[in-house]
Amino acid sequence: MELHLVPLHWVYLAFIVLILGVLIKRRDTTLVCVVGIFALGLIATDSLSGSVSGIFNSFIYATTQLIGTIFIISVIVAMSRVLIRTGINEMMVEPLTRFMRTPALAFWGIGLIMMVTSWFFWPSPGVALIGAVLLPVAVRVGLPALGAAMAMNLFGHGIALSGDYIIQGAPKLTADAAGLPVSSVMEASVPLVVVMGVVTTVAAFWMMRRDIANGKWRDGLVAGGSPAASAGEDRIVLPKRWMRALAVLIPLLFVLDVAGMFALNLQGGDATALVGGTAIFILLLVTMLAHRNKGLEQTTEYLIEGFQFGFKVFGPVIPIAAFFYLGDSAFATLFGDVLPAGSQGIVNDLGVALAHHVPLNQAVASVTLTVTGAITGLDGSGFSGISLAGSVAQLFASAIGSGAATLTALGQVAAIWVGGGTLIPWALIPAAAICGVSPFELARRNLKPVLIGLAATTIVAMFLV
Repeated sequence: MELHLVPLHWVYLAFIVLILGVLIKRRDTTLVCVVGIFALGLIATDSLSGSVSGIFNSFIYATTQLIGTIFIISVIVAMSRVLIRTGINEMMVEPLTRFMRTPALAFWGIGLIMMVTSWFFWPSPGVALIGAVLLPVAVRVGLPALGAAMAMNLFGHGIALSGDYIIQGAPKLTADAAGLPVSSVMEASVPLVVVMGVVTTVAAFWMMRRDIANGKWRDGLVAGGSPAASAGEDRIVLPKRWMRALAVLIPLLFVLDVAGMFALNLQGGDATALVGGTAIFILLLVTMLAHRNKGLEQTTEYLIEGFQFGFKVFGPVIPIAAFFYLGDSAFATLFGDVLPAGSQGIVNDLGVALAHHVPLNQAVASVTLTVTGAITGLDGSGFSGISLAGSVAQLFASAIGSGAATLTALGQVAAIWVGGGTLIPWALIPAAAICGVSPFELARRNLKPVLIGLAATTIVAMFLV
């Protein structure tokens, strides 16, 4: 039975269109999102006080969802500050300069390393591990910080996460929803992931080089810059032998983290926590060696710097995340069970409605799966709506008589590229924060290449269905 859309669905959709328009115009969307939360709350509760309270409660909900990311970024920044002040950071990355001699080599090198790491451990811990080490090298050879963030973002949260061939979280969700074996979805996704990845990254690199040459490049640095870009502070002199030992020990500890993730099967938040705990340990060790009698106080100072940076980056993001979280389970949590019976959340309801109102053939099915996947990715998760993509793919494949695995994989790729961390500002914060660039500017830079990639991938899917 087809779900009946109510005014809440249409109001939410209207604000999505408005927010996307404001983003394209390079304007801040905080006010629009707050008004959107208020409007949804007013319709849901029919109460002025309830809708006003809902604004604040939605901020709290968004913060609780993002707090793990805020903390890992803050801790990495705090660790990076003391490494920069002691010069250990430069000694650590010096060997890598032999391989990254040009901006192009830095872009592709960071991207490929990020992709391989993300296959095994997912992108969030990969950003922390790779960004802190490779960003200074990339900037030194002339790759803008925003370019480094794009590379980490597109290869990690885009290519690696959309295929997810090692951990297999994404293909399992979509395959189960479509009633298919995981192996068939993974096999069908290979050409789509390759086309999407190659087209998007090449387009992004070409546009970056073009705009730099034409003087149109905006690096989008946030106040304070990147953790690796603040080397202008007073230096602390350490004995050379200590610096060499720490320059070897610190990467070794992170390598042990990687080994531990693999041996203990740590993923997602658990893997991120291991990296964060290691960063705190390094912060304490280096601070006590560098500051000695003042080490106790300086440890607190570095942590304060880290958390100031983290919350400064997340400040403008929380209101936007609060609005888009209402498209999923947050709505019932904050405003009660007021959606129609059988609703799977506002965003998923809109995706189902779209699938029910289009004619069915190979071309339309491919376009619809791409759009449906992209819409479900607007909540910034990437994973919350891929089960819907699998269900819609099964529906279309039954109607046209073929292509279930390809359509399922297409919906998966679209949902994760949009929502997994390449277009939605709060989902790509880890890469943006580590590089010290605006997540909004990073999202704008990614927009055209990702849309070009989605178009090319959809066309390829039409011939494979």
